[in-house]
Amino acid sequence: MAVTARKIFRSAIYLLFSLIGIAALYFWMNVEFIAAVQIVVYVGGIVVLIIFSIFLTHDSSADMKKPNLISALFSAFAVSFACALVVLFITNHTFIPSSNAVIEPSVKNIGRQMLSTTEHGFMLPFEVVSMLLLAAMIGSIVIALKTKPKV
Repeated sequence: MAVTARKIFRSAIYLLFSLIGIAALYFWMNVEFIAAVQIVVYVGGIVVLIIFSIFLTHDSSADMKKPNLISALFSAFAVSFACALVVLFITNHTFIPSSNAVIEPSVKNIGRQMLSTTEHGFMLPFEVVSMLLLAAMIGSIVIALKTKPKV
């Protein structure tokens, strides 16, 4: 619905609900930390910036143009092909179990691992997420800029 909605604000709201649904799937799989990161970064950061940029544009309530039939069929074919390719790769891959010991998922261990700069640390993904938020903020500012008509 986020892709097919005709109003851009409704598309953003549907995107919000789909990202919350992904976080719910993470909670269902007992990966609470990743679910919390999903909610904070994507729902709390990216979608809010998208909604602010929609409100700052001139025609936020205007309908988007309807796609033609050829582009819709091509998109459906491309998505079907990509899904079939992913399923093919997953079914033909041999998964090897890890021999590493499982780490207790406490907040102390997660924090130590997240801020570590060693081989198995996650400092780089933190920086990547901050760059993602910065790019989203710059994108929302660029979208919100109003151009003056030339006389």
